[in-house]
Amino acid sequence: MVPLLAFFFGACETPIPQGIQQARKQSAAEIAAEPQGDYYIGRRYYKPDFKFWGYVRRPGQPWSTAQMVMLNEKQKLAPDREAVNFGFDNNYEYKLYGSFSGEKVYEPASNTIYPEFVLKGYELISKNPPPIFRSQFSGSANAATSRYVIEKPE
Repeated sequence: MVPLLAFFFGACETPIPQGIQQARKQSAAEIAAEPQGDYYIGRRYYKPDFKFWGYVRRPGQPWSTAQMVMLNEKQKLAPDREAVNFGFDNNYEYKLYGSFSGEKVYEPASNTIYPEFVLKGYELISKNPPPIFRSQFSGSANAATSRYVIEKPE
């Protein structure tokens, strides 16, 4: 009975369309081609009532290597705090200057401890970057989107 169920549910799996596969390869190639340097790539992830900032990864590294971070803004305010418009930049992508302090910060709304990133500066890369989460697009949106999820950050 179990092998029959496995066959049935395995047969229901939707294959990834060729266009999505190609878009993933293209995005992976673009990330791999990012110039190395003393900076990070950050993707803002705003949720009301939560104090984390978003995901941060090294240039050339896939989003699966990114870490959700808490920002230390003693040297430079985050873009939304600087503009006094909290969360306006949700899903924006930035080039971040700074470093990980090695410290961990507790975030009460998520009841989680995150690494601290000391922000020293930033540059906007994109207001509409390609999705990095599967939840950022629906099945119907797949046909209309030219770039898709590469990998889900962990």
